Amino acid sequence: MTRVNRNFGDTMQKEAVPAVSADVIFASSRFPNYKIGTNNQIVDAKEDPKVLTMREVVARETASLLEQQNRLSVRDLASKFEKGLAAAAKLSEEAKLREAASLEKHVLLKKLRDALESLKGRVAGRNKDDVEEAISMVEALAVQLTQREGELIQEKAEVKKLANFLKQASEDAKKLVDEERAFARAEIESARAAVQRVEEALQEQEQMSRASGKQDPKELMKEVQEARRIKMLHQPSKLARSKRVEENLSHLYELDGAEILGSYLRIKPCSDIAPELSNCSIQWYRISSEGGKKELISGASKSVYAPEPFDVGRILQTEIIYDGQLIILTTTGAIDPAAGLGNFVEALVRKHDVEFNVVVTQMNGADHPSESIHVLHVGKMRMKLCKGKTTIAKEYYSNSMQLCGVRGGGNAAAQALFWQAKKGLSVVLAFESERDRNAAIMLARRFAFDCNIMLTGPDDRAL
Repeated sequence: MTRVNRNFGDTMQKEAVPAVSADVIFASSRFPNYKIGTNNQIVDAKEDPKVLTMREVVARETASLLEQQNRLSVRDLASKFEKGLAAAAKLSEEAKLREAASLEKHVLLKKLRDALESLKGRVAGRNKDDVEEAISMVEALAVQLTQREGELIQEKAEVKKLANFLKQASEDAKKLVDEERAFARAEIESARAAVQRVEEALQEQEQMSRASGKQDPKELMKEVQEARRIKMLHQPSKLARSKRVEENLSHLYELDGAEILGSYLRIKPCSDIAPELSNCSIQWYRISSEGGKKELISGASKSVYAPEPFDVGRILQTEIIYDGQLIILTTTGAIDPAAGLGNFVEALVRKHDVEFNVVVTQMNGADHPSESIHVLHVGKMRMKLCKGKTTIAKEYYSNSMQLCGVRGGGNAAAQALFWQAKKGLSVVLAFESERDRNAAIMLARRFAFDCNIMLTGPDDRAL
């Protein structure tokens, strides 16, 4: 038990304040100035030249107690989280220590309140008000201390819960590792057993081959003669051989590429014995998906073909003729439309004139050396090709006008079209993208149809 020694001066009248005890000397009318030392012991402090009021002293002591409590809590929590799972075993012991420290603080506050209560009955006036305010501050401090203890208890429960979770996770991980190890051992044993079975089968087959090697030569001769007789009975005819040749030829080539508008299809050899395509005759066809009507695509006689808008919804077929043998390749299904192309064309239809940047690659069947940018105008009544301010071709929609995708021309065929403005004037135009090329064809055919003109390619029937 700590003994509190108060030094007050004898400045008050004895009849107003009766004597408290023989060892009490009033050296001052203010609250004593003291400090809390180690182990919560009260240590008398030297008189400061500046005398503090009772309110300031109580406020200072309250702040000191709160700071000490907060410092202790943070230090304990930091220590717990640093130690991790190992610190979980010491939670009960740390809780006991915190309870003892909390008990000492409560005892200290109770002593301080009792001292203030006894002092309250011995003073009057302003001093009494200061004592009452100090008592209320001590009570508030006790409430804060109780709340803080509740928070500490909650933190303890959370840390304990985390420790249990980590422990359970460690056990689950260990259990999973054991299960995987057992599974791996079982797989290894199964593999060893399979290898052993294969080795036994090989040994048995080797023994059988050795036994068959010792067979009688007469019996071997009989078996050979029987095999020759069976071979003569099953000798294929010329018709069967020709069918087998056709089947073998059909596997020499295949169609490579996406079956969608905006891409291109290529005849690709899939065998080392396939003849060179340059030595073969090639022709592409479009087949209606409903009636199966086959239509020849005029000029499509190359190994590459880029589908155009007329081919959407139809099956494409190519015939390859080599040394009198016919090879037929067909797409797996109908050509699909390009995504978003229809909406793009519908947006362009609202305009009176649509411009496309193009490059002229051929003119009247001859290669065009210049690669300068031209502008193709697709209008509601006519089409026009310009280079700067110079007009190269300008024609109204008519029956003599032809428009279609380029039928051949390698990888760039999907971006090029053939346009015959009039008889004696035709060009091959390369666009910036596949979408522009297909949009130009669809837009021109749409405007021409409004003028009662069917705009198709060479030798195409009106679809």
